[in-house]
This record gives sequence, C-alpha cells and structure tokens, in this order.
Amino acid sequence: MTQLLLNIDPVLIDWSRAQFALTAMFHWIFVPITLGILFIIAIMETVYVKTGNPEWKRITKFWMKLFAINFAIGVATGIILEFEFGTNWSNYSWFVGDIFGAPLAIEGIMAFFMETIFIAVMFFGWNKVSKKFHLTATWLTALGANLSALWILVANAWMQYPAGMQFNPDTARNEMVDFWEVLFSPVAVNKFLHTVTSGYTLAALFVIGVSSYFLLRKRETLLAKRSIVIASVFGFISVMALIFTGHGSAVQVAEHQPMKLAAMEGLYEGGQEAELIGFAILNPNKEVDNDEKPYLFKVGFKGVLSFLIDFDTKTYVPGIADLVYGDEQNQILPTEERMRKGKIAMNALIAYKEFKEQGNEEEAKLQYDILMDNYKHFGYSYVKDPRDIVPHVPTVFYSFHIMVIFGTMFVLVFLIFAWLTITNKIENFKFAKLLYIIGLACIPMAFIASEAGWVVAEVGRQPWVVQDLMTVDAGVTNISSGAVQTTFWIFAFIFTGLLIAEVSIMLKFIKDGPAKPENEGGK
Repeated sequence: MTQLLLNIDPVLIDWSRAQFALTAMFHWIFVPITLGILFIIAIMETVYVKTGNPEWKRITKFWMKLFAINFAIGVATGIILEFEFGTNWSNYSWFVGDIFGAPLAIEGIMAFFMETIFIAVMFFGWNKVSKKFHLTATWLTALGANLSALWILVANAWMQYPAGMQFNPDTARNEMVDFWEVLFSPVAVNKFLHTVTSGYTLAALFVIGVSSYFLLRKRETLLAKRSIVIASVFGFISVMALIFTGHGSAVQVAEHQPMKLAAMEGLYEGGQEAELIGFAILNPNKEVDNDEKPYLFKVGFKGVLSFLIDFDTKTYVPGIADLVYGDEQNQILPTEERMRKGKIAMNALIAYKEFKEQGNEEEAKLQYDILMDNYKHFGYSYVKDPRDIVPHVPTVFYSFHIMVIFGTMFVLVFLIFAWLTITNKIENFKFAKLLYIIGLACIPMAFIASEAGWVVAEVGRQPWVVQDLMTVDAGVTNISSGAVQTTFWIFAFIFTGLLIAEVSIMLKFIKDGPAKPENEGGK
C-alpha cells in the first residue's frame, strides 16, 4: 500500500498516459473492422452455401483477405497493450488485479484458442472440409472475436463503474465477490453493445467504401453491388442499434459518471430542463471558477438533455461547477468534502494495518468500519485540488459531438446505398460519382468517429483510472520517465510502420481485386 502513497513525478504520469493512449488508439484502428467484417463475411458465405453460386464464394474470399491483413496487426498491438498494465501501471494492477485479471484471462482463452482454431479452418479449409463445416467455422470465428471483445470491455466497464467487488484492507486489493455482477453490470452491458455495434458500423462503411472504389473505376461491379447490399443492410441495423445503445450508455454515464456527461455537453451550471447541445464552439477562456460564458456560439435544445436521461424535462442534471463545489439542494457533496472523507478512509486503512500488526483486533475493527463507511470516497484522498476532477472539457466535448454528427450522417449513407443497390439504380443514379466519393470518404470518417468515442470514454473519466477509487497518478508504476519516453517513441515508430504496411498491403489487394473466376476451385 505504501507504493500508492509515493509522490510520483508528473512527467512520468503524462508519458505513461501518452504511451497507453498511443497503443490503445493504434490498436483500435484494427479491432473494429475485425469485429464487424467477420459477420459480413459469414453472411456472404451463408448466401454462397445456400445458393451454390461460385461468385458469392469469390466475394467472400476477397473480403477474407482484407480481414486477414487487419487481424494480424491487431493481435500485435493488443498483446503490447495488455503488457503495459504490468510495466507502466503496476500499482493499478495490484489494486484491482483480482478483478481485472479474470476477464483478461478469459479473453486470452477466447482469442488464442477459440479464434485460432476456427480461423485456421476458415482460411485453409476451403477444399478440405465440407461447405457447412467451413461455414460453421466462419461463424464461430466471428463469434469468438466478439466474445474476446466482451471480456476486454467488461474489464474496462469495471474501471468506469466498480461493481461486484469488496476491498480487502489486509492486502489493499479489491477482490471479486460476485462474478455475475461484474459481467452483467448495466455499464458493462451497454459498453459491450455500444462498442461492438460501432465496430459493425465501421466495418460496413469499410465494405461500402471499397465497393464504391470499384464502382468508381467501373470494375467488379457485380461484387461491389452485392457487397453493398449486404453491408448497407447490416450497417443500417448496426447504426440504429448503435444509437440505441449510445442512449443507454449516456443514461449510465449520467448516473455513475456525471462529470463525464457535463464535459460531453460543456455544461458548467446544472439544473432542470438541461439543454442538449447540437452544435457549439466553446469559449477557450471558460474555467470552472470564472464567470465567462461557456460557449462562443451554440445551437441547443432546451430540456432535451434532461428528457433523454429520464424521459422528463424537469430531471436535474448537475453541471461541472455543481460537482466541484457541491449542490446541497440536490445532495451533491463538494469535492473538498469528498477529499476529506477520502483522507479519513486512507488514514483508517493505515491505522487498521498498524493495529493488525500489533494484534489489537478491537481497534483494527473500529478502523475497518471507518474505512468501509468512507470507502466510496477513497480515491479522493489522492486529489490535490477540487478542480483536478474536471477532465479536459474541449477534448471531451468536441469528440462527443463529432461522434454524434458522423453517426447521424451514417444512417443516411446506409439508407441511400441500400435503396439504390436493392432497386438496381446505383449505376444510373444522377449523382453516382459523388455518391461513390462519399462512400470512400466514409471510411476515414468512420475511423474518426470510432476513435472519438473512445476519447470520450477515457478522457471523460479523468483523473480516474478506477472511478472514485484510484486516480491515474496513484496507479502508475514508479519507474524512470526517460524509459517511458524512449519506449513511447519506439512504439510510435513501430505502430506507424505497421499502419503504413497494413494500408499499403490493403491498397494493393484492393487494386488487384478478387481472384479471377477461372482461378477459383474447390467446393
């Protein structure tokens, strides 16, 4: 426990955060395509098995190649990400390892056993197993990839909303007491559904974008149109589910992480009939402790934020200032009071361990009760200034609104592409060339929206590594900041190289197109 009380170098904290953010954001470039395109591939292969049409097999194998390139590099970045918990965040790993380690271990089993077995059949079993067995392997690969994501997202959700655990003062660790509460906490359920549907949406836009390239070049038009039909229908269902789960996530954030919600909307002064911001430019001079206006320009909808949270425009939504300085009327404790209670909890823990070592069980029990009474404020003992609990509002605000604006646009993209391809009007559409360019542009926009979602989730909960229980500076490993800086630049170089290699290989495969029909053999 004494490790948690060390005065850590701020430079080390910043570089450790930067290294983890770098790895996570590069990793998330590869993951969402994997989650979604596998189901699109499985649907295409299902059509092939049902119809026996070899063109559907050729289409399936083409998208499988693009998946394989992405999957290989995604695995490399994911492994590094998990190792960083031990190398850069050992205090955090000690504090929550009994809980956090379980889903990561299960994910490892899913990723390296279930996926590995069936992905081998999917790629190398075309002429060696029956059509139905191969199709089953493809669906199981898709299921395995999404189950792997489930356990990672359960672990992340627990950091946002610690559930199903109990703090053990003897070891200074949080220990799991209810596995099912950890797995099925409302935050975990919403986070999983929202994240995977964002991956499905991105993958569908990737397929539409690549298919738009073929239509723009007037090549492989049959493959392109058939791929667009599958991807646009799959994508529309996904993006509608994404919007629904996004609303559920926002409700959970309002309940468990109100500061994140306030930052998402740039809401400094809370109240009833809280305004939903459609578009705004923040005032860069606005701080929680000054009287500057929060926006230079805004388009808002009065009462809509309150209504979306609780279907009641009169629902009270706390603002940043309310959470920092408290709101007695709405029973929000000032941060200073939570800091005081956090220090009581920390001091009780220290006293408990001292009395236990002395064999004074009666005093130890008294300190234990004090600790448990104040444990929900435990992390505030690390907070040095009440304003430190405010995340970087512009980053959270703009990321959130970019995500929402792009997501809304994607609904229209899927509808237009689906209607034009299903009615076989896409090639004769008056603005077909513009539509194809929009389809191509949706690929980078989908990645931007996806990354923006993670920025909202992770930057929005700062300074917490575990909500209300541990700050980032308490969780970091006390190592040389120079070592972290060195590895940051090494990783930046390697990951950039991997990304360039992936994009280059993908562009080559897309430019070459699928294998010619006469080269396709087997069952």
